[in-house]
Order: sequence, then structure tokens, then C-alpha cells
Amino acid sequence: MIRSMTAFGSARLDSDAGSVSIEIRSVNNRFLDLSLRIPEDLRFAESRLRELIGRQALRGKVELKLSYAALDREALRPFDAAAVQALAAQLQWARRFIPDLPAPTLAELPREGTARSGLEADVWLPLCEQACAQALEEFSAARQREGARLADAMRALADAIDLIVARVDTELPALVQQHQERIAQRLREALEAASPEGFAAISGAELTARIAQEASLFGLRVDVAEELTRLRSHLQELREILAGEHASSARGGSGKRLDFLFQEMNREANTLGSKAAALSITQAAIDLKLLIEQMREQAQNIE
Repeated sequence: MIRSMTAFGSARLDSDAGSVSIEIRSVNNRFLDLSLRIPEDLRFAESRLRELIGRQALRGKVELKLSYAALDREALRPFDAAAVQALAAQLQWARRFIPDLPAPTLAELPREGTARSGLEADVWLPLCEQACAQALEEFSAARQREGARLADAMRALADAIDLIVARVDTELPALVQQHQERIAQRLREALEAASPEGFAAISGAELTARIAQEASLFGLRVDVAEELTRLRSHLQELREILAGEHASSARGGSGKRLDFLFQEMNREANTLGSKAAALSITQAAIDLKLLIEQMREQAQNIE
């Protein structure tokens, strides 16, 4: 499966203890680079969140931002009746000396028990895990959608390369034949210019053999059938990777495999250009290199 390294996912989880919000975003990177922004009160969840992200992402610069809001449990505790009565008695006594002393507000009245400091790991860790799992679900779906778009773009470019390869393959026999005839004509002209009498003394079989030898050597130099075959093989492998049929796709390492594949395809295009026997072949090699470079740019965002 083709997955992009550029994606975003978020989730919010509410509970009796409070709420947890998580945002996960990533951009392309050669390796996996995790950056977690977590409040100190929830630092105990960091290792678990790293583990969850590591299961989903193999490459990319991934940033997680976590925030929380704890409910004021102190405000929900029942009032301490004895303490309120004692406070009322103290307020009545104090008003003997300060008549306009205001009464305490409802939030200031004493309540039963004492508030616990900090956040309880057994309560908040599951909340963080669940929120992270939900955010990762959206994050992974976004990566798959973007990966599918990139795969479609590369398939279109691969089809364009296929057309160029087919055109060169069709034109190649005629081009080789034309150059063989041109070589034969130049050999005759050179021999006539050097020694017209010598030309008459050479038998037809000898001349034909010489022309065939030169034409054969030229044909070997300009024959690009092997390069075209390898390009077709690379295109087939490309389509298998994009379809998720290659072993590297199952392991999630499609991006690195594609990068290596495009290097090999570019090498074949360079060889095709160096062997070009006609302007059309040179132009085909240039077009191939441009299309391969466009695919390489697309693959930079693939995991």
C-alpha cells in the first residue's frame, strides 16, 4: 500500500476526569523523526505515545501535540458541614468588631476531603492512548488518500514513458536500416575518391563484406533494444509497487524502493541518449529523463 508522509490527524476525548486533545502532523523525511509536545503533567504518557506512532509511521518528520483540561474535582465535593458551621461562628464573632465584613462566597466554603495534587496515571494514560489511537486512525487514512493520489500521478507518468519506449522500439529498425545504407554509400564514395581504379579491382563480394562489417559495428553501437527491455521491466516493477504487490510495499518501504528504481530508469535513459542514432532518439531520451524526474519528485513524499 502506497502511503504519503504528509498528513494530519486529530482527536478529542472527554471523560469524567477531563478532556484530552491530540494533533498529529507529518512531512517527508528520510528517516522517522518524532517530536512530541506534551505537558509536564502528562509526561508519563510519552513512551506509550511514541510506541503507538512508531507502529504506524516508518519514515517522516512526525509531530504530536497533546493538551488537556482537568475538571475541577474540588468544586464538586460536598460541603463540610462542621467546618461551615465553625466558619459561620467565626464570621459572627468577627462582625462584632468589623460590622461590614463580607461573607465568603460559595466557592470559598470548605468542602469534605482534600484535593489530590497532580494527575493520576491510571486515569489519564488510557485517555491519552485512546485519543492517540483515534488521531492515528484519521492520520493513517489521510496518508493513504494522499498516497493513492501520488500513485495515480506516477501511473500516468509511467504510461507516458511506455508510449515513448514503444515509439522508439517501432522506429529503431528503420533508423538502423537508414544508417546502414548511409554508411554503405559513404564507403563507396570514399573508395572512389581515394582510388577509382582500386574500386574497380575490388570484387563485389569483398565490398559487400566490408559494408556488412561496418554496418554491423554501427548497429551494435546504436542498438538500444536492451535498454528498452530494461525500461519495460522497470515499469512493470513500478506498477507492482504502486499496486501494493511488491514485497517492499507490504513492509511499508515503497519510498526507498521507488527512489532506487528511478535511479536505474534514469541510467537507462542516459544510455539511450548516448547511443542515439537520430534526433528523434535524442529527444526521446530527454523526454524520458524529464518524466522520470517528475516521478522521483512525487516519490519524495511516499513512505
